Amino acid sequence: MHATLLHGDHDIRFEEVPDPVLLTGDDAIVRVVAACVCGSDLWPYRGVTRATGRIGHEFVGIVEQVGAAVAQVRVGDFVIAPFYVCDMTCVNCRNGFSTSCLQGSWWGGDDRTGHPADGGQGELIRVPLADGTLAVVPGPVDDALIPHLLTLSDVMGTGHHAAVSAGVQKGDTVVVVGDGAVGLCGVLAASRLGASRIVAMSRHESRAALAHEFGATDVVAERGEDGIRVIQEMFDGVGADRVLECVGTEESMRQALGSARPGGQVGFVGVPNGGPELPMRKLFSSNVGVRGGVAPVRNYIAELLPEVLDGRLRPGTVFDLELPLAEVAEAYAAMDDRRSIKVLLRP
Repeated sequence: MHATLLHGDHDIRFEEVPDPVLLTGDDAIVRVVAACVCGSDLWPYRGVTRATGRIGHEFVGIVEQVGAAVAQVRVGDFVIAPFYVCDMTCVNCRNGFSTSCLQGSWWGGDDRTGHPADGGQGELIRVPLADGTLAVVPGPVDDALIPHLLTLSDVMGTGHHAAVSAGVQKGDTVVVVGDGAVGLCGVLAASRLGASRIVAMSRHESRAALAHEFGATDVVAERGEDGIRVIQEMFDGVGADRVLECVGTEESMRQALGSARPGGQVGFVGVPNGGPELPMRKLFSSNVGVRGGVAPVRNYIAELLPEVLDGRLRPGTVFDLELPLAEVAEAYAAMDDRRSIKVLLRP
């Protein structure tokens, strides 16, 4: 089989690797039907964070083998794999935060037994803790649904987590900082939760158009202090009720905090990459709340999946380029150059 490996800065290769095998009784082997490149994959690709080896953490596929202890997942099931491994039985999983699973691990790292966990951009994947990690999709699965289902492995659930963390409720005003796939899914999530007005911060025509399709009522291109001024002017001179921070830089967090009204709430899901700690004096004086973090998307699948299956949610529109998995290097380059919002990969 073949899989994607990162060898260094801007050095992605699709190479032959050994086929995965069942190593524990709770493993499954999944043949990937579709995978994709995440914005967070670009940090190690650019050398901002250091990593090498198997990469990728979003995929859907068909179960080919299961270990003797696997009870909920069967051979032939179509499954969604979240961007991490979890058992869905520990106290953290039951409390809604499966990203902090006591038995959990991350794709491309080591599992709880010390065995290497495969990266998600490959042809076959060994899935530890299969009963908890994998979400079974009732079949048969129409090919047209696959892009939308794939977003539940990360970006749609992450955008939803930003909206939930910000406390978005019916009638709220919302600003979304970030026009990548997560930010656009944040727009969709805020619309789904009943926000009355949603502002997408975007300078790109195609992304702004998709934001409008997902429910944005306004688009603001300004950044920094100018962007904060425009947002405040739009909302009674004080800012929006809720702000979704979907980038992870110092500048994006400053934009988010400055766009929230006193007593408002920021939900953040951008992977932090540089920047200072939160400005506690500003938060103290404004009563702006901040909540968020790595999104427990596995916990959200049960809520979001029915709406994908019946067509109410169509988050897969964020995929604006599809390539063969063998051309994964071009997928990374296209996203790094901002020629694509998000790239779908098919073996």
